[in-house]
Amino acid sequence: MSTMGPDANAPWYMKYGARGVGTAGGIIAMGLGFFNCLTFSAWCLVAGIYQLFAGFIVVSAEAPCCCMFIDFVQRYSKFVEERPQWQKAALYIVLSLPGIIMCQSVSIFFGSGFIFLTGVLYGMMALGRKSPKEAMMAAASRLGGGGPRAGMQPMAGGGADEATSQTAVLMEEPPAWQNNQPY
Repeated sequence: MSTMGPDANAPWYMKYGARGVGTAGGIIAMGLGFFNCLTFSAWCLVAGIYQLFAGFIVVSAEAPCCCMFIDFVQRYSKFVEERPQWQKAALYIVLSLPGIIMCQSVSIFFGSGFIFLTGVLYGMMALGRKSPKEAMMAAASRLGGGGPRAGMQPMAGGGADEATSQTAVLMEEPPAWQNNQPY
């Protein structure tokens, strides 16, 4: 993995965690897909074959060393590695769904679930880190102090300072957090 690629801002444990879950999940998905092929249901047979295929795609993208004797895997792995995180997330999430739709068995659920989890981890890396509190407070104050509700009229029977109390909720921590006392 390069340090200048699209995932350069992600923490190291997220990068290697997503790769590890993708590699292990792809291998488990292939094994469970093979196990699912031992069935009498046509849809579950097709879902098992599909899960074998999906597991191979994930393993060849995340750990090309597992498939080094197949010619196109190195080029495919490099192509996938250069993609932005959100594209990897979308690929893995979409790749995990057809198997579950075709056959609702435990082996398909767990195999596709690991592929889905890999997509979720890449999606979290695509979202990035949370902004510091000061940056969020500055962004909230630029909105006019009251956020999207600042220009709204209070409802009948509501207090006149309802819009300003919303600002206090957004800008300050609750009293329970400030005193460090149990509820």
